[in-house]
Amino acid sequence: MGKKIVLKAVELYKSYRLGKVTVPALRGASIEVREGEFVAIIGPSGSGKTTLLNILGLLDTPDSGELYIDGLSVIGLDDDELSEIRLRKIGFVFQHYNLIPILTALENVELPMILAKVPRKERIERARELLRMVGIPHMENHKPTEMSGGQQQRVAIARALANEPSIVLADEPTGNLDTKSSEAIVNLMKTLNRRRGTTFIVVTHDLDVARKADRILGIRDGKLYEVKNL
Repeated sequence: MGKKIVLKAVELYKSYRLGKVTVPALRGASIEVREGEFVAIIGPSGSGKTTLLNILGLLDTPDSGELYIDGLSVIGLDDDELSEIRLRKIGFVFQHYNLIPILTALENVELPMILAKVPRKERIERARELLRMVGIPHMENHKPTEMSGGQQQRVAIARALANEPSIVLADEPTGNLDTKSSEAIVNLMKTLNRRRGTTFIVVTHDLDVARKADRILGIRDGKLYEVKNL
């Protein structure tokens, strides 16, 4: 028996209004991701990658289609219910890190656990463990301005893992990094994927990042397709 499906989207459609013009972003996109997979999604600018990731991460809603997170249908849930699922089941890693500048690395990693009402002692221990896991335990009292881009992205990955999500969504996680840092971040995500069994879906322009994935999907004209050779 195969591993369980942690994310399933069926025939997602999404259009945006720009003035009087309707611009289709997704035109029947479907995806199925199993526990422990590392999936890359590639495609040109404007192909619908970020729209897809925002819908999969419950930051946006489709015009039509079905979406299941851990077997639960999320279409039609209210904002509070969606927030709760986002908090407990989905981790996010962004291109621009999105760390809180006035907080230390440790406090940034703690933040999702505060929202999830994890007791203080437990969340500090877990935040320290996560910073160790991503290789920067010595940076726990540093603020984002005192860290390199690669170090900030490591904090962002630790934060994404804070509530032990079913899935981590990464939007161009190496987009702001030099080649060496980029490689280190991809290797870190792969290691966490392998050792912890964390499921990753990574949207990327970087073909070197995509090649590290178990499976590569392309997006074109708002639909997903399997990429066999890169």
